[in-house]
Amino acid sequence: MEFRGFPYKPYSIQIDFMKALYHSLNQGGVSILESPTGTGKTLSIICSALQWVYDRRQQDKSKVQVQSPHHSTDDAHSGSDDEPDWLRNFVPNKDNLTQEKKINKKFGFGGCDRRRNRKESCKDLFSRDLEEEDCNKRGENKCSRKKNDGVELSDDEFLLDEYESEEEGALGGGKSKRKAGGVSISSSSDEEGEKDGPDGEEEEEEKAFKIYFCSRTHSQLSQFIKELRKTLFSNEINVVCLGSRKNFCINEEVLKLGSSVRVNERCLELQKNKKNEVSKIKNFSAEGRIRRTKASSGCPMLRKHKLQKEFRNETSQHGALDIEDLVRIGRSIGTCPYYGSRSMVPAADLVVLPYQSLLSKSSRESLGLNLKNSIIVIDEAHNLADSLISMYDAKITSSQLESVHSHIEKYFTRFRNLLGPGNRRYIQTLMVLTRAFLQTLDNKKDLSNVNNYQAEEIAADKKAVCDTSIAINDFLFSLNIDNINLVKLLQYIKESNLVHKVSGYGEKVASLQEGLALNRNGEFGEEGSTLSSFRALVDMLMSLTNNDGDGRMIISKMRSTCSGLQGGFLKYVMLTGEKIFSEIVDEAHAVILAGGTLQPIEETRERLFPWLPPNQLHFFSCSHIVPPESILPIAVSRGPSGQSFDFSYSSRSSLVMIEELGLLLCNLVAFVPEGIVVFFSSFEYEGQVYDSWKKSGILERIMRKKRIFREPRSNSDVELILKEYKETIDGLSSGTKEDGVRHNGAVLLAVVGGKISEGINFSDGMGRCIVMVGLPYPSPSDMELMERVKYIESLGEPNCGKRPEISVGEHYYNGDVQTAFSILRSCRRRGKEYYENLCMKAVNQSIGRAIRHINDYAAILLVDMRYASDSSKTSFSHPTNKLPLWIKDRLVSATNNYGEVHRLLHQFFKYNKKRECQ
Repeated sequence: MEFRGFPYKPYSIQIDFMKALYHSLNQGGVSILESPTGTGKTLSIICSALQWVYDRRQQDKSKVQVQSPHHSTDDAHSGSDDEPDWLRNFVPNKDNLTQEKKINKKFGFGGCDRRRNRKESCKDLFSRDLEEEDCNKRGENKCSRKKNDGVELSDDEFLLDEYESEEEGALGGGKSKRKAGGVSISSSSDEEGEKDGPDGEEEEEEKAFKIYFCSRTHSQLSQFIKELRKTLFSNEINVVCLGSRKNFCINEEVLKLGSSVRVNERCLELQKNKKNEVSKIKNFSAEGRIRRTKASSGCPMLRKHKLQKEFRNETSQHGALDIEDLVRIGRSIGTCPYYGSRSMVPAADLVVLPYQSLLSKSSRESLGLNLKNSIIVIDEAHNLADSLISMYDAKITSSQLESVHSHIEKYFTRFRNLLGPGNRRYIQTLMVLTRAFLQTLDNKKDLSNVNNYQAEEIAADKKAVCDTSIAINDFLFSLNIDNINLVKLLQYIKESNLVHKVSGYGEKVASLQEGLALNRNGEFGEEGSTLSSFRALVDMLMSLTNNDGDGRMIISKMRSTCSGLQGGFLKYVMLTGEKIFSEIVDEAHAVILAGGTLQPIEETRERLFPWLPPNQLHFFSCSHIVPPESILPIAVSRGPSGQSFDFSYSSRSSLVMIEELGLLLCNLVAFVPEGIVVFFSSFEYEGQVYDSWKKSGILERIMRKKRIFREPRSNSDVELILKEYKETIDGLSSGTKEDGVRHNGAVLLAVVGGKISEGINFSDGMGRCIVMVGLPYPSPSDMELMERVKYIESLGEPNCGKRPEISVGEHYYNGDVQTAFSILRSCRRRGKEYYENLCMKAVNQSIGRAIRHINDYAAILLVDMRYASDSSKTSFSHPTNKLPLWIKDRLVSATNNYGEVHRLLHQFFKYNKKRECQ
């Protein structure tokens, strides 16, 4: 088997990995491929997967060539609320097609008809999101009033169309009375039905074996594109990189809003608020000139569809481009790279995108991603199950509920006499729901009879107000809303365009009353706009339609604090990813889970695809490319003064422990060359240690040898810190001094689970020594975590989904560590093992940042006596059993004292420095 695209002579483990991946694609289904970080995993995935697609398309070439270039538009989606008007009617010209056909011939990736794909892409793009916009247009045409040769909209623009609902019969029997020719709103099931027709089948065959590669972070996707450029496939395939609006947006006014939520809201709003350009036309009669309005996109970056054509032509000439490249081209042309990249998806052979865009069903539908017969590669899949289910959580705060309830009440008061019985009934139902939600969060009655002194005492007691975990059905029964058909209510919200009508009316009233337009000047509340509040409510209602055992409701009541009343919230926590993941597996030809450390795979199988027999799950794991002498992992149980290291929850904050850790670092900076990266369990603990070192003078001693950098909480500042850290390491050869001190390197204080521990490579001098402080177990006091532990404990039992008997009550407190430990002790196997795996997966991700290529070398210090202790003395399994094999096999698991550690490290760096100079 040859992999012609590989740019170098591959190592034997890379050949083995590529063969395993190729074999997995032949078989189809689900495969788990494990390859340590730094072994060329990304390059191996690219060359193996693309080679397989080429070989398969060569076999099916005759089928592709006989497909008709014409395609029925019957299966086009109904439109989306963020699609620019011109995009739905866009048909590319022949010049564009000719330019595209110049590409993709050598490896057989140009066999499918681009013309049809391009036409399809612009017709189907953002299919669902323009529904409300079309409804708004009809409302404006119906209710607008002309005054003084202009157009002035009355409140009638916010009036809902009549709505009829079938009380009996199939779900979703509601019908909105609309004029013929209007764009109807089709559900996902309707669209699936359309795709099952003859035209849909033809389209699926043409798009067979498209590759979707997704990873967790923006930097990891950029790294993938860099690796792709090294291969022969780079200029032979159509590649498109997708990302968020915030990463792609080039509208400076929108970017000023900052957060992703605000950028999304403003972008969608601009697509709905069309700018009316008045143009004069010929005077056809004596009545005077006729004024005609021409609608165009509200965003200046989307007003000229010719520029979007130019964007596609430009990007097609440059091969594989990452998000930064696409943004640069978009800025130079003056058109939106976000929508430009989305329009390129149908014609792409390889789509590179973040987790959320692929794993979330609503995101897939919005982007128009077609997974039929596709190849899905999910990289960094070590926490896939938790990442997947977290996308389906829903949360709404008391302030959001109050905003929604207030807007609906005002709307109903204004239009009550103008609404039909169907609209009135559903709107009143919504008010009943929001009122019930607010009442369950209201804790004011419990605090109304206490004086200020008592209120302060209550605020100081964390257990004064508890957070409650409750099943969906129990939650609905407790609020007496179990008789409401939430499925029909959600369909009404979707079809009636209620959200935009109510929020639009509320914004107009507020604008008139306060003299300012909401959401026009970037003045958002902490939780976003009114529209965000409505969407949070809709997400919560959708969550309540899940099966009773699929998740849990968490009720956090409003509480009194010293600074005033703290708002409460409702949160739905999804617990099972089986149904969600099965939608992806059922559509795709093959799903590949790739990562550096993916074991134990049994937990992943039980949580995501329990229907798959173990013998049908393809698993491959390879060793590391570095020789044994290039890595030195040591379990460090004692410090320089002989103090045992114990960074457990109860001991880690002691000044003795923090000082001993400081003394260890003072010794390391004296002889460890170049860069040292120290990982702490949390930002809070890192800050506590740093402040203590500063007071004791340890920090000053460290800085005499190496500069100190700290990981910032804000992701946007991480790049700057890493840049300065790297420049310090690189500047050692020049012998530069800072403040008269010549440093021998730098120390980077990082946090497990932060951005630095996920996907940042510390190759060569940037990571000569990795120090892992303690075992970073997640906080057991997190109620959501404990609910997952309980659910996972039940997996594999006869009544799967039924939570195990726990020795504590259902009502417990966020922050109550002792209660959480009681839950863990009550678990027999799976729940406790899941909790351990969360810790060790985080450790493995962090320490794997150092070794990045065959000539690299690094020491790894696991600083805690629990890494070296006898597992029989603890209730948990030994942590080193869950280390990657390439580290575990070389681990120095026991040392008598720090002097032995010092000697091993000194010999290690002396040997590798000598080898490096040869």
